[in-house]
This record gives sequence, C-alpha cells and structure tokens, in this order.
Amino acid sequence: MDLSNRGNGSGDEENYNSEQGKKQYHRHTTEQIQQLEAFYNECPHPDKNQRQQLSRELGLDQKQIKFWFQNKRTQTKALNERADNNSLRSENERIHFENLSMHEALKNAFCPSCNSSGVCEEEKRQNLQRLRIENARLKEEHERAVNFLTNYMGNPILPSVGTEPSTSAPGEQYMSQHWSTSVTHVDQSVIIETAVAAMNELMELLRVNEPLWFEAPSDHGRYTLRRDSYDMIFPKSNQVNTSSARFESSKDSGEVAMSATHLIEMLVDVNKWKEFFPTIVTKATTLEAIDTGIFGGLLHLLYQKMHILSPLVAPREFFFIRYSRQINSSTWVLVDMSYDFITQLQDSVPIRSWRFPSGCIIQDISNGKSTVTWIEHVQVDDKLSTHRLYRDFVCGSQAYGAKRWITTLQRMCERFAFSNGLIATPTNELEGVIESLEGKRNVMTLSQRMVESFFEVLCMSDKLDFPNPSEYQNSGVCVALRKSNGPHQPDGFIVSVATSLWLPFSKEHLFNFFHDEKRRALWDVLSNGNPVTTVAHISTGKHPGNRISIIQPFVPKENKMVVLQESSIDSLGAAIIYAPMDLKALLSVVNGEDATKIPILPSGFVISTDGRASSRGTNGASTSSNTGSGGSLLTVAFQILICHSQLTTQLNMESVATVHTLISSTVKKIKAALHYYD
Repeated sequence: MDLSNRGNGSGDEENYNSEQGKKQYHRHTTEQIQQLEAFYNECPHPDKNQRQQLSRELGLDQKQIKFWFQNKRTQTKALNERADNNSLRSENERIHFENLSMHEALKNAFCPSCNSSGVCEEEKRQNLQRLRIENARLKEEHERAVNFLTNYMGNPILPSVGTEPSTSAPGEQYMSQHWSTSVTHVDQSVIIETAVAAMNELMELLRVNEPLWFEAPSDHGRYTLRRDSYDMIFPKSNQVNTSSARFESSKDSGEVAMSATHLIEMLVDVNKWKEFFPTIVTKATTLEAIDTGIFGGLLHLLYQKMHILSPLVAPREFFFIRYSRQINSSTWVLVDMSYDFITQLQDSVPIRSWRFPSGCIIQDISNGKSTVTWIEHVQVDDKLSTHRLYRDFVCGSQAYGAKRWITTLQRMCERFAFSNGLIATPTNELEGVIESLEGKRNVMTLSQRMVESFFEVLCMSDKLDFPNPSEYQNSGVCVALRKSNGPHQPDGFIVSVATSLWLPFSKEHLFNFFHDEKRRALWDVLSNGNPVTTVAHISTGKHPGNRISIIQPFVPKENKMVVLQESSIDSLGAAIIYAPMDLKALLSVVNGEDATKIPILPSGFVISTDGRASSRGTNGASTSSNTGSGGSLLTVAFQILICHSQLTTQLNMESVATVHTLISSTVKKIKAALHYYD
C-alpha cells in the first residue's frame, strides 16, 4: 500500500456524530481493525485517494473509514492528555513531598561542626549580644554628630549618618532606607505583565497618529494626545488624586548622530543614561533587574529624579519599570512606566508624578545615524509648587516634554562624536595647548562632570537651607548650604546661591552676550574688570558657540589660575558653565591624569525661552506688548567654598550676606550691560 501521500484530514465531518455513522463504525471486523491500526500508525490523516484505496482493500465504505480515523484521533488525543495530566500530577506530588521534607529538615537543623544544637544556640546568643553592643555604639556616635552639627551649623534637623539631609525628596529618602527590604515582596510576574502591556501600548501610540494625536496649535511640530480618544482605547484610572493634577503628553522625532545599537546601550545603562541627559536627570538608580524569561529584552526597576533650569522649577520623581527590546535587526524600543512597587511610600507620601507608558523607538538609518521618535506621557501635580515665572514653560509641556529629550539627545550625540574624533576639527584651534586626542577627551570628561555637578546643584530642595535673615527671604534669591560629598569637590562647607529673572531678549542674544570674551569683564567678578584671553578651545558641535574653553583672566596676583568653561546652545535654550581651576591641575588632566580626582566648583548661567509666543526685533529684543511675553528666562547660579572645618553662626550669617550681595550685583551688571532697566 502506498503511504507516501499523506493527507491533512480535510473534508466533511457532519455525519461523524450521527447514529448511523456510529453503527457503521462498530461493524468493523478484527482483521479490518488491525489493518486500519497499522495504517493509522503510519498516516493518521489519510487523504481522499488513500481512503479510496483502503475501501477497496478492506471492503468498507469510505465513510466508515473516514469515521474510524476521526474517532481514532479523538481517542488518541484523550489518552495523551490523560497521560500528561497523570505525569504532571505525579511531578507535583513529588515536589510537594520534597518541599515538606526540606521544611522538616530545616526545623531539626544543627551545627555540623560541633554536632550539637545547644552550642549553636549559645553562639547565636553571643553574636546577638555583640550586635546589640555595636548598635549602641553607633547610636552614641550618631548623637554626637547631631550635637556637633547642631552647635556649629545652626540647624538641628539632620538625618541618620550617611544619608541625605531631611529636606531630601521623599522618594530619595525612602529609597535609600527601605528599598532593600521591600524588593523581596515584589510580584515579578505582575511586573513583567505590566511591562509587556506598556510596550504594546507604546508601540500603538507610535504607530497611530489620528485619532490619538493632534498638532498643538501654539507649537508647530509638537503633537499631544487627544484625551477622549486615548481614554477610550486605553482606559485607566487617575494615579495623582488631587484637584490640581493635570496630564502632559507630547511626541517628537529627530535624527541623531549615533547608531541604534550604540544608542540603546547608552540608554539601558543607568549611569550612561544620566550622563547623556545631564540637564534633565539629576539622580538615577537601578533598584532591581528582572528576568523576563521567554519575553526577552531587558527589564529594570529604576528611581529617577528630574529637574531643569532653575530652583524655581519643581523637580519630578518617578519609581518606574524600564523595558527595552529589539524588534528587528535595525529597530529597538524602550518603554518607561510608573509602578507602585514601593507601596509603603505611596501610603506615606502623596503621589505627585506618574508616568504612563512613555519612551522611544530607535531605528538605524545609515552612516552611524538613527531616527528616534520619543513619547512623554505623565500625570503631575506641580503647578502650585512651580514659580509663576516658569509656569507657562512647564505647564505647556516644554520643560519635560518629548522635544526636550530629543533635542538634548541630539546635542549630546553630537558632543560624543566630537569627543571621539568622529568629526574632524581644525588643528589650529587648540593653539598647541592640547595636542593629543587623549588630552582633548580628558578635558571633555572633566567639563562633562562640571556640567553634571552644576545642574545637580540647581535643585536646592535636597540641600540644607540657611536660616535666611528676614530682609533676604522675599528677594527671589535661593541660598543653600552643604558639606562637600566627595573628592570631586573642594573639601569643606559650600554655599550655593541662585536667582532667576525674565529679560526681554532672545536666548541667542543673551548667549552671545555671555559668550563674548570682550564683554566678560562687564559681569564676571573673576576678571576683576580686566579683559580675559581664551588660551584654547575644543569644539563640541557644529555651532561655533558649542565649545569648551580655557580662559586666562588678567589677575596679576592669580596668574596660576585659569577658568574652564563649557558653552552650549540648541533650539530650546543655552547654558554657560564655568569653574576656576589651578593651572597645574588642568595641565595634569591634559597629560592623562584621572579627571575624577580634580576638585571643581562650577557656577554659570542657564537660558531658556519663557514659553510664550511673540515676535522679536532684529537686535534680539522683544517687540511684544507689555504683558511680559516673548523674552527669555535667565538663571544665575554661583557656588562658593566658605570654610574648611568649623562653621559658626556668625560665619553662617556673613556667608548669606556675601553671596546675596554677589548675585544681586552680578544681576545689576548684566542688566546695565544689556541696557535693560526694569
């Protein structure tokens, strides 16, 4: 019999369950059944030709053969399922009894070295006693430290040793103290399910334009979610349960100068991710890595603190899931989604920021470049905690929106390309001061740390505030004090001071003013009213203002001091950040010494648009009405080392007066140089 042509069992089965079909099935002889069994073992799904051949050989009707094979397949399937169930039941019972035996063994465990549980109990008791003594000693040290800081710093509210001050953001403080004991209670399967659902939602948001997205009328090119359409497709409950909570959503895309593979590597590494967005992310920590199993990709639980521009802008905190996965050979997707895996925090601190599925899709194009589309979707309650000077900018999704992430990513990828020599720069621009590519990279690394440190300082909510005298409390100047927290800063007590103001000039006009070395003496106290000289500079972008400069101020008694400065400008704003340095220390960095060991204390300026539309004149000044729209927001921030050891109350008050005078006089000089008198 030819068994080469095996069918798929297709055909009518409407008569299989009829009474006539069942009777025909039972009239088979033993010999016929044996032959049918033999054929079934070779081909359980005979086609029409094979059934005709069997009909002729066995003297049976074709329908009888068809019904027999259908019934045989059903019986075989039932037997297989029953066997599988029995096997699984046996395995389950075996594991259950094994678990019981292990529990019983643990109950009766004893010390193998001494073969006696009594000695182990004694040893446990002694260890416990030693721990109690050590704990008491640490408590005494903590109390002595609190008393010391109370007497000399004038502020009795301090946390336990080794933590941030008590004014830290709630999430940071809770994270450092309680996360290690909470992670064991996380249901990983629920987290994975949430991450996969978030990935699916993000892919849908990236794929569909109408009816989910519409172009914001006041901001050409920025897309925002249509709330009613989104809620219909992805219904969710509110996570920020306050009357002043609001939604922010935005989508933007752009081309970046980095391959997709390299870019996703930078984004999934939390430290590199923070370095890539120094003007947005001030703190980032990986709390736990989760094995995704068959779903693949990388899944982490993260903590993030975001802050930009000014102490007058409220920071945002998120505990969230980050899930990244490769879709095909040239495409990666990364999604972030808030998740309350620290339930105790949600019970004790009201939620002010919640991220719905947000993230980006990265697609390789060519020549080491990628196209990135970014989505930000959050619910926040920070309008009242954000100064009215910045409310239009923040509430218009310009502060933390997708465009800022894309613009910052483009700028940092460009900087990365310049630092690695991927983009050639003129050799004569360094004027022989920095000759090697390694020296250039070292200076760029030092400058990157300077920028990160500066933007971390701008968020003054987690610093130990001064008891400001009453005459300074309503001046618009923020003053904060901290003890230096590492070798990368000068040792001692550091005072930070910052203020923000509106000016009726474009960001380009203000940037050019601060970037002009011929006009630096008009505002820089380090120049002492004298001209300065740029000794060398390193380009960090195609715009001539994107550069790192080594500046020599003309100060006769300080001829060994130079200023390291990084200036940067993009479509959303600009920054000029600088720090005085010892010439010998800078040369050691140029010659290859570790840049992380060089202490640095940056000051500088941050410029942004004010979030309002207006026209501007050719000189950069606003031509709008007297409503205050159409200008720029400027933040001025300084840091000063006030002492190395003890901090007295008198020095405390003198420091407040000194820094307040410094920043107030600087602002007056800037306004006078710009010919603006309000």
